Amino acid sequence: MIAEHGKTFGITSLCSAFSEPRSWWYRLQKPRIPAEPRRSIRRLSEVEEADILETMNAERFQDMAPGEIYTVLLDEGKYVCSNRTMYRILARHDQTVVRWQSAPKTYKRPELLASRPNELWSWDITKLKGPKKWTYFYLYTIIDVYSRYVVGWMVAYKESAELAKALIEETCRRQDIVPGTLTVHADNGGSMTSLAVAQLLADLGVTKTHSRPHVSNDNPFSESAFKTLKYRPDFPERFMTIQEARMFCQKFFRWYNLEHRHSGIAMLTPLSVHYQQHAPVLKARTSVLAKAYELHPERFVKGVPTVKTVPEHVWINPPIKEAVGFGG
Repeated sequence: MIAEHGKTFGITSLCSAFSEPRSWWYRLQKPRIPAEPRRSIRRLSEVEEADILETMNAERFQDMAPGEIYTVLLDEGKYVCSNRTMYRILARHDQTVVRWQSAPKTYKRPELLASRPNELWSWDITKLKGPKKWTYFYLYTIIDVYSRYVVGWMVAYKESAELAKALIEETCRRQDIVPGTLTVHADNGGSMTSLAVAQLLADLGVTKTHSRPHVSNDNPFSESAFKTLKYRPDFPERFMTIQEARMFCQKFFRWYNLEHRHSGIAMLTPLSVHYQQHAPVLKARTSVLAKAYELHPERFVKGVPTVKTVPEHVWINPPIKEAVGFGG
């Protein structure tokens, strides 16, 4: 009962007046004691969490993703927490933003010089269409940068580091390469950067270099040779067999080395430049032009004509000359 202003009210009447159930009144009579937050039995202690964070920030783990750290520890017979818990700990300490990613790689622009044959080779692999859609044969080609002479080539069913290794080794043997005299340049394909090829070149005393990723101009001589191959009038749309591909390439490279007059080497054949047989050819050309001038000098407004000579130096990416500024 509740008394107010001389009147008595029952609990039921009071609760009815406020449109509340009787339990509401009884709850008001009990003191409110804040409930303690319930802690999950699975939750890590502050000490445990600090130890895990310290482990993840250790030098050997600081560039790894939580999944990698979890697996490495597991392989070492250790379990500190789940993979997901590692992410939560990093998030609570604001360390989730690409903490495990290494800095972007910077690739140096290759600057390679050839002043004689067998000083710098370029090699690459291109696909030749097979008898059906999505089938290919693979043409491996090694070209001497100075002479443009194709020193080695092979057509295979697949792209393979072991096949590349065998071709390079055989080509070095046939060209009598002396250790410390040759650099071999390639792009960044799997076969080119393979450990098998790298070990072979190291054993042969051959220096290796690679193009920058996605920069075709870093390997222009191989690309140019492949373009010459595929723009030949008799180059087929597809090769029905690997034997057919090999026969075509054999015919092409014989023509390319022995007969093709290459614009980059004074319209001489790669064979003549590679084996230093071009001097008599240039001398004969000079003699022919001298006689023509003697007969009709009026036709040569610039005087006695001269013949082009083989460049003394051939570059893959010549050094960039710095611009000279003038103060105002």
